[in-house]
Amino acid sequence: MRTRVKICGITREEDAGIAVAAGCDAIGLVFYRPSPRYVSPEKAAQIVAGLPPFVSVVGLFVDAEPDEILQVMKRVRLDLLQFHGNESPEACERYDMPYMKAIRVKPDTNLLQCAEEFKHAQALLLDAFIEGVPGGTGQVFDWNIIPKTLQLPVVLAGGLSPDNVAHAVRQVQPYAVDVSGGVELNKGIKDAAKIAAFMRGVSDASL
Repeated sequence: MRTRVKICGITREEDAGIAVAAGCDAIGLVFYRPSPRYVSPEKAAQIVAGLPPFVSVVGLFVDAEPDEILQVMKRVRLDLLQFHGNESPEACERYDMPYMKAIRVKPDTNLLQCAEEFKHAQALLLDAFIEGVPGGTGQVFDWNIIPKTLQLPVVLAGGLSPDNVAHAVRQVQPYAVDVSGGVELNKGIKDAAKIAAFMRGVSDASL
């Protein structure tokens, strides 16, 4: 099965267009104000309005208040919620919307336990743990600690780039890969050439 690709941290309509033209399956919109890739609901709605059919829209939240998430959901067409903080399963499931839970992986993280705890999630997004940083670290974690018997689909994140994504796909065989900083000129500004190279890497590994 072909590995899916999510380009996260989209802040401009033109970058969404570049990502879609390159063949990505999903874009990620960051609704976490401290992030340099934050987009307002109004800007996010403009970006989503320009998307063609069959491209999924993922809304990323970090320990957000329920009212904030509901307000975003009213303004922006989202297909999937991504929770990147310390949310409980109950907190993730209250919106009657498919979700995936991000796990910031440490050497001693029990991913089998995480999969059981968030068993109603569509997937686990696995990212590197960096103290005080909820995501977008640009750091790679040890892929060898991902169990082959994990009961949920794996979305691999954390330090992926055109240089290492083919190796990542071959080793981990994830359902999807998630990239942000690895295809940027500056934080929040994507690079068309890097996105194209990233997509080639995924395709080459999937052959």
